[in-house]
Amino acid sequence: MSDRTLWQDERAIEGLPIRLVIALVVGVACLGVMLSVVGGFSSLNETELDTNPQPDIVEEGNQTVNVTVVDTDGEPIEAATVIARGDTAQLDALARAETNEDGVAQLTVEPRLRPNQDEGRIELDIKPPHGEYVDKQENTGILVIAS
Repeated sequence: MSDRTLWQDERAIEGLPIRLVIALVVGVACLGVMLSVVGGFSSLNETELDTNPQPDIVEEGNQTVNVTVVDTDGEPIEAATVIARGDTAQLDALARAETNEDGVAQLTVEPRLRPNQDEGRIELDIKPPHGEYVDKQENTGILVIAS
């Protein structure tokens, strides 16, 4: 038997596999970060749109709402299509309108609330005009209150 202890052994056979595993894990993590950064470059040219409904709180029944579509800088967007659909408030049908040169679409909706419901929400979706605009995030909706 040898009088050598483990830390005096310079062969490093026992530590080699764990070092390879650690290097592999760190390498895969770095590769994942790099791919997410490279994948994010395509969205740099895209501008997220949002809605600005007026009024943003309505009562049940027939209502006319002007919805302005704006970009991240608050500038109005022309030729975008706004679609209103029931969320927690009910609509008999989808309402749809296109924005004018001022970025305003006029929608006529007739929201209803379910029995024992004090408030609900109308969801607004945007079909962006051709170009660098996208609508990936949730838009500002319309609050419906009981009359």
